[in-house]
Amino acid sequence: MMAQLNFSALWPYWPELLSGLWVTIQLTVMATVGGVGLGILGAALRSSRPSVLSRLWGVYVELIRNTPFVVQLFFIVFGLPNLGVKLTAGEAALLAMLINLGAYSTEIIRAGIQVTPRGQWEAGRVLGLSRTQTFVRVVLPPSLKRIYPALVSQCIIVMLGSSVVSQVSHEELTFAANLIQSRTFLSFEVYLVTTLMYLALSIAMRQLLLAAGRKWFGEQP
Repeated sequence: MMAQLNFSALWPYWPELLSGLWVTIQLTVMATVGGVGLGILGAALRSSRPSVLSRLWGVYVELIRNTPFVVQLFFIVFGLPNLGVKLTAGEAALLAMLINLGAYSTEIIRAGIQVTPRGQWEAGRVLGLSRTQTFVRVVLPPSLKRIYPALVSQCIIVMLGSSVVSQVSHEELTFAANLIQSRTFLSFEVYLVTTLMYLALSIAMRQLLLAAGRKWFGEQP
């Protein structure tokens, strides 16, 4: 016999869901800005002449890309306090998301830089630009345009991965859903609504970022 669904019972809990959604949005915005900035810095280092710093950054990238996000989060929350670094759940969640996106975006952006024609670097030198100026003004913009859709997808993956931070009691969307389910025992209804909220957030985020890309770079390849 099919159980009767009761979505109306969730109505009193909408404030908790919306509050959790807002926390997820805040985490996503800060992690996206910081993670992409970290990725640009890392891509610049990894694309320059070999150095100790570029090799260390390579180790960081490989470490993050080859370990689960939840393990990275637990290390920050439970491991760093043993080294005297104590963070709140929100600070740890943001740091984990930022570090994770920074590693992946480093390799995505570096891929765009690697296919940049050598002539662009030479043109910058002919114009009297330093290597840094050439990178920022000549090389980086077309490189970002090439990889922008992939970068957008990675940002959305990190946003969806934010659901893991509920494991350290940070009150984002999944934490709110788990709390409501424990009070109402309406598992199907709660997680269906939560799924639709994540879906709507993913679609909205993709459309906003792609619209921003069209404004910054023109039509995407």
